[in-house]
Amino acid sequence: MSEEEFLEAEHRYDVKHEYLGGMVYAMAGAGTPHNEIASNLSGILYTCLRGKPCKPFGSDMKLKLRISDSTYFYYPDAMIVCNRAGLGKSWCEQPTVVFEILSESTRSTDEREKHAAYLSIPGLAAYVLIEQDTQRVVIEHRVETGWSREVVEGADAVVRLVAAELEFPLSELYERVGE
Repeated sequence: MSEEEFLEAEHRYDVKHEYLGGMVYAMAGAGTPHNEIASNLSGILYTCLRGKPCKPFGSDMKLKLRISDSTYFYYPDAMIVCNRAGLGKSWCEQPTVVFEILSESTRSTDEREKHAAYLSIPGLAAYVLIEQDTQRVVIEHRVETGWSREVVEGADAVVRLVAAELEFPLSELYERVGE
């Protein structure tokens, strides 16, 4: 399937699909804890970025990548975009921060395939992996020499994303999850 055919067809389906170099794969639905964390994240990003130049997007915005002369479209759980030049009608090419909420079914892809793909994005400042079953976030920050990994966990922990001028208590991300 061509990129154009995928983009034309995708909005007509009830289920989201990822497009990986011409192949189309249906995505599984997310469970309650995932959706609770995603809702909290959306609220946090909207509140913290309000009035600032960066803008949050949820899981319906596709991320477009070029890898080895092939086009890929993924659906991250959230993104922060500070450069509007990379925005298409239903996709983004230049996110500043990408968030994925880990689950048993997505962990391998998020930590390997997507990790390598996302870190290849020239303007990406951070890739954030959010655990579902424990209050723990792993942030890959872009630094001068490549990438630096930070683990954020604990009752008083704070998530800081300098490139997006954003920080929030980890406890807010997990508020009311599992209740």
